[in-house]
Order: sequence, then C-alpha cells, then structure tokens
Amino acid sequence: MDYFEDKSFKNINFNQVNFQKGEYEFCQFDQCNLESLNLNGCKFIDCKFSDSNLSLMDLTQASFQNVSFTNCKLLGLRFDSLNQFNLELDFQECILNHSSFFGCHIKGTNFSNCKLIDVDFENTNLTNSIFVGSDLNGAQFINSNLEKADFRECQNLFLDPDLNKIKAAKFSLQSLPGLLEKYKIKVSF
Repeated sequence: MDYFEDKSFKNINFNQVNFQKGEYEFCQFDQCNLESLNLNGCKFIDCKFSDSNLSLMDLTQASFQNVSFTNCKLLGLRFDSLNQFNLELDFQECILNHSSFFGCHIKGTNFSNCKLIDVDFENTNLTNSIFVGSDLNGAQFINSNLEKADFRECQNLFLDPDLNKIKAAKFSLQSLPGLLEKYKIKVSF
C-alpha cells in the first residue's frame, strides 16, 4: 500500500479519479466525493474531511485514528466494521443517518450539531461523548455506556434509562419526554 503524508485533496471525485489505497497521515480531504469506495484496510491518521461525501463506503478493517469530519455526508456507514484499535472520531455538522456504531468504543466522541437519524449505538461506549444540538430521531441506545455524555439541546432523543448507563449524563428539559417515554408520562412545558 502507498503512503501519503501532509497531502491536501480538494474538489476530487474519487469515483472518476482512482483512489489509491494506503496509509494517509496528516492529510486533508476538502469537497471530495468518496461515495461507495472500498477502503478495506486503509489507514487514516490525524486526517480531516470537510464538505465531503463519504456515504456507503466499505470500511472493513480500515483504521481511523484521530480523524475529524466537518459538514460531511456519511450515510449508511458501518463504523462497527472499522479496526477498533485507537479508533478516535470527531463529527461536526455531519449527516450520519442510517449508520452503525454497534459495539464501538468511542469515548469522548464529538457529534455536535449532527443528523443521527436511525443510527445504531447499541452496545457502544460513548462515555464523555457530546451530542449537543444533534437530531437523534430513531437512534437506538441499548446497553450503551452514556456516562457523562452531553445531550443538551438535542432533538428527538428517546432512550431507556433502565437499558443504558447514564450516570452524570447531561440532558436539557426538552429531552425529558424522551427519557420518560416508556413510563407513558406526559410532560408539559
């Protein structure tokens, strides 16, 4: 596999230009289209993706270590198929609908102002993660560690406190109905 360090990729449609599999370190991808690419075994270390489409990629055993995504489209991704060693992600203003983080250990992950519709967080360690301002409509939290997670200003949060660890998690008043849903309690503001 090839090695790329401190390279910038801008305005490239990798469905029309060959994407070279390899190890990418300190690289930036800006306004790129990587939709449906097979990244099997690729490594991304200290990389940044912005304003890019990464939907439906095959992430099998790819490695994302300290990788950030800003204003990216990441629909239908299986983050659970990534190499979990040193997995560290950051998402800001991204669309991650229909993706899966099943069983991932992603403590401290930032999901600020993201669309997380129908995302699977079952058995995921999200300790100290940030969901501020995100839309969690249909997101599944089952047997997840949400201790010290920040859910303030989230929309459409529904989770069962009995099925998840939520000690010291932060919620805003607007999240209260989603925490009490199973009890059929109606909350008025």
